[in-house]
Amino acid sequence: QVQLVESGGGLVQAGGSLRVSCAASGRTFSRAKMGWFRQAPGKEREFVAAIMWSTGITDYADSVTGRFTISRDNAKNTVYLQLNSLKPEDTAVYYCAASRSTMWRVRDYDYWGQGTQVTVSS
Repeated sequence: QVQLVESGGGLVQAGGSLRVSCAASGRTFSRAKMGWFRQAPGKEREFVAAIMWSTGITDYADSVTGRFTISRDNAKNTVYLQLNSLKPEDTAVYYCAASRSTMWRVRDYDYWGQGTQVTVSS
């Protein structure tokens, strides 16, 4: 019921900025909560940020608070992740995900995009 397509990844120097996008389709109730996750080589996928579609209320992982900003554009059915003050340890594949739940929990996402690579050089 939901398709997610990420874009905007690329190579950026440490301290730089990047914005990744996630174009979403499908019923709104199927994407009540949108999230960004990332997975670095050899590591498990980790939560980055989430946003409730209807209210715009956000939640962030401690590691990115103050540097990353998640937002959504209702008209474009798109969720964004603005990545500022990037560090080499931010290098990962960034995945967009959608959940039918409005609870603030990490492991209840139903749909996933294919991911977009973000590489931060030192």
